[in-house]
Amino acid sequence: MEDTPTPSTALTYLNPSYWDERFSKEEQYEWFKDYSHFRHLIQPHLTPHSAVLELGCGNSQMCEQLHKDGTTNITCIDLSPVAVQNMQKRLLSRGFKGQLPQLYCCPVWISFSLSTGKIDIKEKSEDVLFVDSGDPWNPKPETIFKVMATLKGVHRVLKAGGTFISVTFGQPHFRRPIFNAPDFNWSVEWTTFGETFHYFVYVLKKGQRSSYDDIPPVKRFEASPINLLHEELESEDFAFRINVDELNY
Repeated sequence: MEDTPTPSTALTYLNPSYWDERFSKEEQYEWFKDYSHFRHLIQPHLTPHSAVLELGCGNSQMCEQLHKDGTTNITCIDLSPVAVQNMQKRLLSRGFKGQLPQLYCCPVWISFSLSTGKIDIKEKSEDVLFVDSGDPWNPKPETIFKVMATLKGVHRVLKAGGTFISVTFGQPHFRRPIFNAPDFNWSVEWTTFGETFHYFVYVLKKGQRSSYDDIPPVKRFEASPINLLHEELESEDFAFRINVDELNY
């Protein structure tokens, strides 16, 4: 495969043509670590009868790994038709037997064409919606609109008692106010994985809201410096490519 195109700025990640070009050259890449690093955190929420929707599947191998673990009713969506076509070819070439994952091209923050109230949902792609958010303590309205549109779609198709799992860099003091918006009827819990550098796994269960009382007021804080060369970090991640000159503080 050819070298993966390097975005000039973080905002490039919002351009669908970037992803088409990237997926035409890149065979496989895992954002926020691969499945083996957080398998122990999501498997307790899955059964062989679970119907799983993976948002923004890209060229990840997560659906294959879920399939091998016994969850075979899987639907994957991505905004890139190139990613979807390549995934179809890859699954067939690897001799998958039985029920294959279903694949659709669909921008996740615009629409969900799936049946209401039927599935559990897994994603580790939503962070890309925040690359143009500006100040993380006060995100731009257009960013919040896209994120809320995505979450409303998730909430609509999530079955009663179903689980939405989100793997992210987003810290609780940024994400909980969004997840706990009045639009949603789900509880919010989270845990972390990783060694020196932590990733967050949010588990949202539809049917019972979390209390607002335990959400402290948002306060500014001094973040600890991050060593970008630490071996725990990914070789690429938009969270570390943001040009502060682009942000509107």
